[in-house]
Amino acid sequence: MRARLRRWRPRTPELPADLEQSITDGDPEWFGRELAVAAHRPWWLWRFLLWSVSPAVSLFGRVVVTGSVPEHLREGPLIVAANHIGDYDTFTVAAALHRAGLVPRFLATGGIMAAPVAGPLLERCGGIRVERGTDVAAHAMRVVLVALEHGGHVVVYPEGRVGLTADGWPERGRTGLARLALQTRVPVIPVSQWGAHEVLQYGNDWGKLRTLLSAAWRQPALRVHVGDPVPLDDLAAGRVGDANRARTRIMAAITRGLVPLRAGEPADRIAFADPTRPVKAVAAFPGGHVPDDVPGGGPTPPPAGTLRR
Repeated sequence: MRARLRRWRPRTPELPADLEQSITDGDPEWFGRELAVAAHRPWWLWRFLLWSVSPAVSLFGRVVVTGSVPEHLREGPLIVAANHIGDYDTFTVAAALHRAGLVPRFLATGGIMAAPVAGPLLERCGGIRVERGTDVAAHAMRVVLVALEHGGHVVVYPEGRVGLTADGWPERGRTGLARLALQTRVPVIPVSQWGAHEVLQYGNDWGKLRTLLSAAWRQPALRVHVGDPVPLDDLAAGRVGDANRARTRIMAAITRGLVPLRAGEPADRIAFADPTRPVKAVAAFPGGHVPDDVPGGGPTPPPAGTLRR
């Protein structure tokens, strides 16, 4: 039975001929499947799960969403850039983006994608495998490009990991997302979130179950703000310094959207104590202070007391 579960995977859609010709013998066996999924509309089951399961996210906190995606942009393609605050925030972001009219495709680590049942399901739902530090790491970018070419809504965490700053403000991030945006000219939608770090602790031990049960009882506010597209029209791919400028604007937009979500909390530290979470990074904008001369962010979302459920 276990062997059958390890081998099980849902049927993959047909791979377009032009993409099939681009696959070589040196590509990993999963690469063709991910290209095929990226080249088609989101799976009906994934859309159904977003509609039916998203409300279950509220079992562990009060999901509160502000902002929206302009209707003319919802058909895609879109790059969604979000701060990463914990293991539960992917569920929160998925629920929030569903409310905003999007069907997200998430980048996921190779370990998750290789898991029995869950891995094949995530792959078929549009998950994009990231094999960091390997010779096939670049394959994720090839899948992302195909997804965007076919109108996908691709969610990227520019920090590349759960943020590890002492004050909880987003890290500086990497230039990969910025270079992708400048190369494709796809709109970047900044998403700021706060509260999901209270549902699952950082450390992978039994404490995760404790914080999960505690969150179900306490019902922390899981706040998400969907911001306006980041202004990048004046920047160009390949021009010296523009990738860094784009990264700065993206992180500025995320940070600005996060400020009202943290209203009433300390700006210099995370109010929720998690001793398993290491501190080994510096925020792009410590304390949430973004200089006025940095473009990006759009109108400030309403303060925490006026957020809509």
